[in-house]
Amino acid sequence: MSNDALIDTLVDDLRPVRRPKFGPRIVILLALAIIELVAFLALGTLRTDIGAALGRAAFWWKMAGLGILAILGIGVALRSFSPVSSPRKGLRRWALALAGIVLAGALLNFAGLGLEGLMGRLMWRMGVECLTVMTVLSVPPVIALGYMMRRGAPTDHAASAAAVGVAAAAWGAFIFAFHCPSDDPFYIVFWYALGCLAITLPTRALLPLLSRW
Repeated sequence: MSNDALIDTLVDDLRPVRRPKFGPRIVILLALAIIELVAFLALGTLRTDIGAALGRAAFWWKMAGLGILAILGIGVALRSFSPVSSPRKGLRRWALALAGIVLAGALLNFAGLGLEGLMGRLMWRMGVECLTVMTVLSVPPVIALGYMMRRGAPTDHAASAAAVGVAAAAWGAFIFAFHCPSDDPFYIVFWYALGCLAITLPTRALLPLLSRW
């Protein structure tokens, strides 16, 4: 077989990948986020002290930080589904944003709560509940973003899957934050970091196996 014939045979079944359209994907994800948030709050999960919480800087630090991480993560993930884009630079920016948010939380922590009784402040029973519910709330965005990844053509499957994981974890944490009764930065950083790992590690391991093209 000649080289030309061999090349023709290899590429005969290939089909061009459509250029990703971010608008429809963003609309779908926004609708999913609203539906999940409304359904979660309809269960009567809104924290009972929400009125008092609105007056605390730590509450706004928590909500704004998680919202920023979710939006940045989703943007990195969506761009990574294109074959001409690598998510690694975006993931580094996401990590820098996370570091800045943690630093801001540490300043609030030192200013208000101090470092005494760290183990007591973790409230293990409530923390495990937080970890479990956050992980469950992260599953729908993992499925949605994983499907979009499957329909796209990422060239760096590992990094793209990691982007899906951190985006979904921040998404789930943001929704859960409407219920979480704690605004203690130490508690938030510890348990929400564990929640991020709980969803990102399996997503990083499984999605590359399901999205080969």
